[in-house]
Amino acid sequence: MVSRSSAARCYALVPCAGAGERAGAGGPKQYRAVGGRSVVWHTLAALSGVSRLAGTLVVLSAADGEFERHAGEAACWTARVGGATRAASVANGLAALRERGVRDDDWVLVHDAARCLVLPSDIERLIEACEHDAVGGLLALPVADTLKRGSPGDAERVALTLDRRSLWQAQTPQMFRLGLLGEALARAGDAVTDEASAVELLGHSPRLVRGSLENFKLTWPADFALAERLLRTRA
Repeated sequence: MVSRSSAARCYALVPCAGAGERAGAGGPKQYRAVGGRSVVWHTLAALSGVSRLAGTLVVLSAADGEFERHAGEAACWTARVGGATRAASVANGLAALRERGVRDDDWVLVHDAARCLVLPSDIERLIEACEHDAVGGLLALPVADTLKRGSPGDAERVALTLDRRSLWQAQTPQMFRLGLLGEALARAGDAVTDEASAVELLGHSPRLVRGSLENFKLTWPADFALAERLLRTRA
């Protein structure tokens, strides 16, 4: 049995360089207040509650002058190396982790800054499910709704109904070893919208670990009102 001290370590990487146009927040959505604190504050607070994480790196845009004001006393590293896409920001963040001594066989949990309602217990469960996996995995939810695909010529008209029985809604964190994820992103380019997609393109099948409905990504204006209500119930 390998001792915990010599085993692969776990690190969180939070891409936080987006502009948040869809949220209608008048600025980056990660800095919008929810429940009296910024979105990113809640996100980092959840990550700080995960005992298995050896460190958290937040990837910011080069021009970001707001993070420290909104993050409070969050215990994290920062790297102002954000790219034009999520994939570029994550790839640059992996390089920054390497500079801090993180090894290729260490685990990196990439988590959206805008998923501020994630529970530390769900992250711990992801780590337990994937730490001995050959590939890694992600939090996800089985799709419960009937899904319709819009017509290519008219997106507001149904073209077909999809079979939902094997469909999952991807969430974060998404947990992969640094070396594998770095290679996957380098080959996939900037078009992929999550880390699992890049790993899949290498021919791997990431593990799906059931997450929580509350771990949704704050994207649209109505999402912030819902997050406010959920935070009040937690309090």
